[in-house]
Amino acid sequence: MQTIGLIGGMTWESTELYYRIINREVQKRLGGLHSARILLHSIDFDDMAALQRAAKWEEAAALLSAAGRHLVQGGARFLALCCNTMHCVSDVIERDAGAPLMHIADPLGSAVRDTELSTIGLLGTRYTMEKPEVITARLADKYGLRVLVPEGEEALEVHRIIYEELGRGAFRDVSRAFYRRAMAHLIARGAQGIVLGCTELPLIIKPEDSPVPLFDTAELHARAIAARALEDA
Repeated sequence: MQTIGLIGGMTWESTELYYRIINREVQKRLGGLHSARILLHSIDFDDMAALQRAAKWEEAAALLSAAGRHLVQGGARFLALCCNTMHCVSDVIERDAGAPLMHIADPLGSAVRDTELSTIGLLGTRYTMEKPEVITARLADKYGLRVLVPEGEEALEVHRIIYEELGRGAFRDVSRAFYRRAMAHLIARGAQGIVLGCTELPLIIKPEDSPVPLFDTAELHARAIAARALEDA
């Protein structure tokens, strides 16, 4: 079994999901008392959020690259970033840390392609929705997918809830209702499925909230991480 290097803490709520899903998947595949070999570097998200707000992406990349190097020095065979937004600097992390990084868009793109859908709606931070280099460009170029995102005030509210509520452990019915409406608007524009493109969103949005398929980037990524760790098993 390969040792996994997880860069988490963005937020710790979603990193906890990764830890649980990866270990359950490894135990499911190997049986007995097996669990994954994981090294975790957990970032203080308040520091990262401040860099995001200030658009200091190079500094954010340096911080995450240092975390990746520590994990590789500790024995990690490959890295995974438990966050959608910071995949905007995934190439820098992979280069500077000196180990392959398993991109969050790849298991997502494969899952959507398997359903034969061509147009998907994306919910996430405003950085994820606005910056093509996070995941949308990769989904378009590598998997041929058309990606729709919320617009205007609705996009701002999608983002606000993530940072001011979900990242602080607050899950409000009114916010869940808002996300239902946002998804309905994306579906009305042609979305055949909805991507939960922030690793906190599955904490509040459930399958029953959407009339079309949901694609949970955190779960898809975590399951793929477990599978890759077991490639040598």
